[in-house]
Amino acid sequence: MVGLPDQLREEGEMNKCTPSVESTQALFYVSREGDDRWSGRLPVMNADKTDGPFATLSKARDVLRDMKQAGRLHGAVTVMLRGGRYPISAPIVFGPEDSWLITYTSYPGERAILDGGMRIEGWRVEMRGGILTWRVHLPEVAAGRCYFKQLFVNGQRRTRPRLPKRGWFRMEEVPGTILEVGKLDFWAGADAFRCRPGDVRLGENLTDTEVVALHFWIDERMPIVSFDPETRLVTCSRRSMLILRGETETEFARYYLENVKEALSEPGEWYLDRTTGELWYIPMPGEDPRTAEVYAPRIEQLIKLVGQPDEGRYVEQLRFVGLGFEHTEWRQPKGGGERWLRPPADYANSPQAACHIPGAISFHGARYCAIEDCALAHLGWYGIELTHGCQGNRLVGNTLTDLGAGGIKLESAGVPQVVCVRPLWTCNNCITDNHIWAGGRVFHNAVGILCLDAFGNHIAHNHIHDLFYSGISCGWVWGYENHLARDNRIEKNHIHDLGHGLISDMGGIYILGVQPGTVVRGNLIHHIESADYGGWGIYLDEGSSHVVVENNIVHSVSSESFHQHYGRENILRNNIFALGRKGQVSLTRGEEHNSITVVRNVLISDGQPMISGKQIVTSDLNLFHDVSAQPHFLWNSVSTTLEQMQKFGNDLHSLVADPHCHDISGLDFTLEADSPALALGFRLIDMSDVGPRPKREHNPAIQSVLPTKQDEG
Repeated sequence: MVGLPDQLREEGEMNKCTPSVESTQALFYVSREGDDRWSGRLPVMNADKTDGPFATLSKARDVLRDMKQAGRLHGAVTVMLRGGRYPISAPIVFGPEDSWLITYTSYPGERAILDGGMRIEGWRVEMRGGILTWRVHLPEVAAGRCYFKQLFVNGQRRTRPRLPKRGWFRMEEVPGTILEVGKLDFWAGADAFRCRPGDVRLGENLTDTEVVALHFWIDERMPIVSFDPETRLVTCSRRSMLILRGETETEFARYYLENVKEALSEPGEWYLDRTTGELWYIPMPGEDPRTAEVYAPRIEQLIKLVGQPDEGRYVEQLRFVGLGFEHTEWRQPKGGGERWLRPPADYANSPQAACHIPGAISFHGARYCAIEDCALAHLGWYGIELTHGCQGNRLVGNTLTDLGAGGIKLESAGVPQVVCVRPLWTCNNCITDNHIWAGGRVFHNAVGILCLDAFGNHIAHNHIHDLFYSGISCGWVWGYENHLARDNRIEKNHIHDLGHGLISDMGGIYILGVQPGTVVRGNLIHHIESADYGGWGIYLDEGSSHVVVENNIVHSVSSESFHQHYGRENILRNNIFALGRKGQVSLTRGEEHNSITVVRNVLISDGQPMISGKQIVTSDLNLFHDVSAQPHFLWNSVSTTLEQMQKFGNDLHSLVADPHCHDISGLDFTLEADSPALALGFRLIDMSDVGPRPKREHNPAIQSVLPTKQDEG
């Protein structure tokens, strides 16, 4: 299976970042003022009110499907949606029968939004416990037909009441779990724990309260089933994926309680009582119940492309351009019984990166499709997912913000121990120029871009920030087992302000497993803050091998700028690693092979080790500079100097010298023309084009069919 992806590489390089450009023959319109009985060929209603645009995107899809089946489609098609919100009560599904050169886009100068939410109005203003509160009765909730877990007011996410208001509680004991150093069963999850006195109390609707446990690199959502005030035992309906241990081996996990009715007390908090149908909201200063736009989500997904790749039937050549997608709900997926990607229904989370959480927009068996220049906001899951058999797709120039999980997820079918057949490979997709921020608002361990067992993907020029876990995660399989991830290009991404001290073991860019051909190049990464250990800039985790890391600038992270757990034959060259608070380059586990080669890098410290490891790391032609002390290294926990290293032949040509950066204190690491690093062969790193590039010109196929005044008539 290792060599099979090569068969698609040439084909993928031709398709993955090149849109199809065809002259458009057919032009259809959709409008809030439209009618699905009309032809859809006019952007506005005609004078005698007998024809005009469609009312729904689904109708446009159905008409085009029928035309294709009747042989009446010739050339490309564009469907333009007039501006405004289009409420949808179920996902709009496209199948192989909808494949054609079709672009769904907003009308020029307008923005159409596909909205999975419902607007809530009819608020009453009243005092509740001495606090000014808005209240509305929702009969559908009282009748058990509706319940939601998110609320958005004037375009901002509002929070369910939690305890404690700031910080977290600490579990006092987990029955059956003994914390003994070196003798822990890592996978010994639990569905009950004993709280400390006063942390959990009996109250109304306790079973609507969730325990959110924070430990290791994940958070676990564990709805409460019961609480015994005598024993202080909290029992939950979902079992934790990992042992409920804290940051050290001698303490239990941190947690907070979410959706506590009695804790409703601060502006921006809300509570929905499913038994009575009453919704309370404490307004933020300046909000007016008569004008506030309050939305609650009704559905979990908005658009689904559903092919049958195992049968060779794909959804192809559909493009969604310049559209808005808003307001979707979250829930814990039911699970598929597979521990690694689809944990059983009674588990509280996945083992890493919220990998079991789907996307609000879902591609399955889709080829050569695109989402471009769209805006996704106020979602409960990942924004976009490319699942089994997704090949040659483009996700380009989109904004994804206020996300329950992460931004974009890619995965193939199967798990490492199961052969994934070629039709189910996810590969050769183009994920570029996206802005992903404010994620992990529900599932805290989700990442900006998650690329699991997928290969040949181009992940570049994205701006990722304000999440609680990693920015980009690529690969799947702990250790040296075979898997599909390889030949992924991760370059020119700007990644910063991650972690926020909530969980641990993260990286601005995280790599996992054997990945020949994968390159991490030209990225700017800074300000990563973990709860305890592992706030790394670039992180090569268990078994990461044959990866090239070059021309990156990483600085100001809570651990080392670069960290490799263990792996083989990785290359670290021409990078600037600066001001990691625990060091610059580290290797956790040395093995009987070449783990990593560190050559022609600039390392800048402020009293921390330059390089540390369990065995000698191959190092040469690097420049080391400490702004406050003599540079030092840690070999097998023994402090040493560059001179001592070179004496024993561990490094031959590296230098200790001021690199002549433009302004280290101002975090500008641009090298001046007289930098001694250049004499060692270091090449200047250009960060002028990092992150999303200026907006591209519109596709000529769309420009050529802009409506004329005659069309408007």
